[in-house]
Amino acid sequence: MNEHGLTHFDLTKKDFHLKLKKGADLDDLRSLMSALPAAAPAGSYLPAAAAPASAPAPTAAPAVEGTEITSPMVGTFYQKPAPDAPNFVEVGSTVSIGQTLCIIEAMKVMNEIKAEKSGTICACVAEDCTPVQYGDVLYRIK
Repeated sequence: MNEHGLTHFDLTKKDFHLKLKKGADLDDLRSLMSALPAAAPAGSYLPAAAAPASAPAPTAAPAVEGTEITSPMVGTFYQKPAPDAPNFVEVGSTVSIGQTLCIIEAMKVMNEIKAEKSGTICACVAEDCTPVQYGDVLYRIK
């Protein structure tokens, strides 16, 4: 499974059934991800969909400021290195290139996400301890 990057293997024969899973269950992750936009107050995707009906689109554009810092992988987003530790960064924090912003856990491996540019964190979009996908916005920096 490691050699070929498999996370799920299911083999069924006449009187034999073999099912192997590695890591998180993909169906569970899909159900979590489908519930995330409705549950995440910081994810401005749901209000933006309702905005055109009640207000013109240019009104929604100024609310988003700064450059997006996106997730480079699928995993679980953590703002701090340990449950009892302070967050790596807060809104208003000044960061420099190479500074750790957060951790994304993927298959029990903690991957530090580092700043690719310096600036000030103007928004934390992702919610702590929630699943993120490749390309999801984690922070905004200006």
